Amino acid sequence: MQIRLRNLLYLFVLSVLVASCNGFEKIRKSSDVNYKLTKANEYYEKKDYQHANMLYRELMPIMKSTRNYEALFYKYAYTFYNLKDYVEASYYFKNFAEYFPTSKDVEECEYMSAYCLYKYSPKSSLDQTNTIKSLEALKSYVTRYPDSKRTAEAQKCIDELTGKMETKQADAAMLYFHLGQYKAATVTYRSLMRNYPESTKMDQYLYMIMRANVKYAKASVEAKQEERYASAIGAYRELKDTYPQSSYLPEAEKLYTETDNNLKKIKNEHK
Repeated sequence: MQIRLRNLLYLFVLSVLVASCNGFEKIRKSSDVNYKLTKANEYYEKKDYQHANMLYRELMPIMKSTRNYEALFYKYAYTFYNLKDYVEASYYFKNFAEYFPTSKDVEECEYMSAYCLYKYSPKSSLDQTNTIKSLEALKSYVTRYPDSKRTAEAQKCIDELTGKMETKQADAAMLYFHLGQYKAATVTYRSLMRNYPESTKMDQYLYMIMRANVKYAKASVEAKQEERYASAIGAYRELKDTYPQSSYLPEAEKLYTETDNNLKKIKNEHK
């Protein structure tokens, strides 16, 4: 009995799906443009974005230059967004703003174009080309619309993406350090400090510059050690003077004592 009921349920669901597909295919094949548009909008309102997208795609070239084209274009862009196809969504939102520069929705679509790029931004360990594009688009939006209700949200996205870019570079600096490429590590940490002057990790970067220079000095020929130990001490003093409350200072002070002793020893040997 249970097997029979299960089979009947399966057949019912299958018949509903087939009927639904057949109904959609009839809409697609219809030569009545207004009918197709009406059905596409119905799918859109029901949040059936896949079917709405398919119908809008067919209607886009047909309805160009008609009075319904702007609304169609706008919804078409949003179908991609709701289907999580952020690359296509960004493209169509941007095109909407360019095609309808006087539209009441132009600001929204400029924001959505940038926001879709933000949504497509990968984690920090991956290539950040799309993150850079998103940052450029969001900064452009904030500059163009400083008083928009969306500006605060755009700025949050900018801060998040900037943090992701900083993490990417910081991870590279740490990798150089662990690989024993101490000069490259130092250069990358200094670059981090220039690129992200408002970072909350500046004291950490100075501490790592100090560590890298100490290790670089120890691995160097004797003729280069004095210069590199001196660079380490310079980083320590910068850390101490700029961030006197840093949690890295206790370890930095231990390293400073060791480094200062090594530097004095080298200088005494040269007398």
